[in-house]
Amino acid sequence: MGRRSAILSGVAHLFVYGTLLPGEVRWHHLEPFVADAGVADSAAGDLFDTGCGYPAARFGGDRTIHGHTFPLRSSLIDEALRVLDEVEGAVAGLYVRTRVATGRGLVVWSYEYGDGLALEPIRSGSWRAHRTGGAPD
Repeated sequence: MGRRSAILSGVAHLFVYGTLLPGEVRWHHLEPFVADAGVADSAAGDLFDTGCGYPAARFGGDRTIHGHTFPLRSSLIDEALRVLDEVEGAVAGLYVRTRVATGRGLVVWSYEYGDGLALEPIRSGSWRAHRTGGAPD
């Protein structure tokens, strides 16, 4: 997606569900671009363990993915999406940046898994709960 089309899309939030969450290994890639602390949120879909230390999401359906939605700093949206596309493998086709409607009624960007790995379902819908054995966020 080009620079002007990202701005013109009107999408200014990002829903994250795995390693881009605060305290996770890729948070430092997202943190400079968030406008505030965001909110706990959810999206319809299935969450999977890739077996590689990070989750994969497939959006849509009856199940729930638990995560967090962050507003992106308006002056940095294009840079944020460029950096995160690279980090999330969207450039290589591993994940695809897509628009998603969240449980809070926002239309946001998120990253959906492409194909190629054997995936194990995460029934709780929460990456953190899956990793720690706790309750969903």
